Amino acid sequence: MSVRFATSEEISRWNAFILSNPDGGNVFSSYEYAKQKETGGYTHRFLFIDNLAVTVLEKNTPPLGKLWYLPKGPNVTSPKTLFDTLKLMTPFAKKRGVFVIRIETELPRTQQPTLSRHGLKKAAPIIPNPSTITLDLHPNLKAILMGLPQKGRHAIRRAERDGVTVELVEATDKNCKKMYQLLSETAEGQFGIRSYDYYKTFWQRFAAAGYGQLFFASFKDKVVAGAYAMTYGTKSTYKDGASIRKRTAYGASHLLQWRVIEWAKSRGALIHDFCGSPPSDELDNRDHPHYGIGQFKTAFNKTVTDYIGCYDFVINPIRYKAWTKLGERVYRHFYYKRTKDYYY
Repeated sequence: MSVRFATSEEISRWNAFILSNPDGGNVFSSYEYAKQKETGGYTHRFLFIDNLAVTVLEKNTPPLGKLWYLPKGPNVTSPKTLFDTLKLMTPFAKKRGVFVIRIETELPRTQQPTLSRHGLKKAAPIIPNPSTITLDLHPNLKAILMGLPQKGRHAIRRAERDGVTVELVEATDKNCKKMYQLLSETAEGQFGIRSYDYYKTFWQRFAAAGYGQLFFASFKDKVVAGAYAMTYGTKSTYKDGASIRKRTAYGASHLLQWRVIEWAKSRGALIHDFCGSPPSDELDNRDHPHYGIGQFKTAFNKTVTDYIGCYDFVINPIRYKAWTKLGERVYRHFYYKRTKDYYY
């Protein structure tokens, strides 16, 4: 039983190790995601806990020490493996000045009650899909389409009949700007987004690595919706979606999403993650901030998958208490003031 940093040669093949983890890997645990988060003040660390590859994003928070965040990690499939992994990490992390390890593994929410008994404390999610909607891509495309809820099938076919077209485009600066404009219009008054530079570097980074693709839906020669999707191993992820405020073509976003699904299926994806939804018990709550997002995605599958979400595994209780009482707020405030970006 061992914990060690990966060698430079192993880091050069990091995605292969992540994809061989028990859960099949996750794009948010990828080498590219770790590199992307460097733009937000993280330092990436790559660990092996026995044979488990673990991507770590480190924030240095003097005088309290270091926070280790495991994006969508550790990539385990059982609570026992999670607890064993954290137990092994504890002395290794403690020796390096870490006072808390933040996890975001995709274990089912039904296992939540067990977590507090093992020293895990609930934290705010960083990646926005503690609850999500997924679609099984094992069947052929015809069977997948016929298996969609009637609302989704109708919207896709209506958009096709009305002349909506979808194009896969390169993540050029021009196309990234067009996508960001759509995203800004969609987000206005609804949710916060990061800077254009963050999105551009993200979209171009994952496209260059062969994992990401930008899509535009057009109606009457005008782009009305956009999407950015990723495939990683046998999983695909709907990372970003946006559309113009004035809906000129019914079902354009549904057809766009269907083309994403076709693309993901052609690349070997077996499950498609729509990446975010209200929790299953709040899906019909009109006051939930993601109500509209959830209603759109249920046109493809009405079942919500709830994960345990984000938790803190406390290494140093005194420093962690100082962090939650004041330290985290101070760091977030001054980071945003300095960068106009989100701390995490």
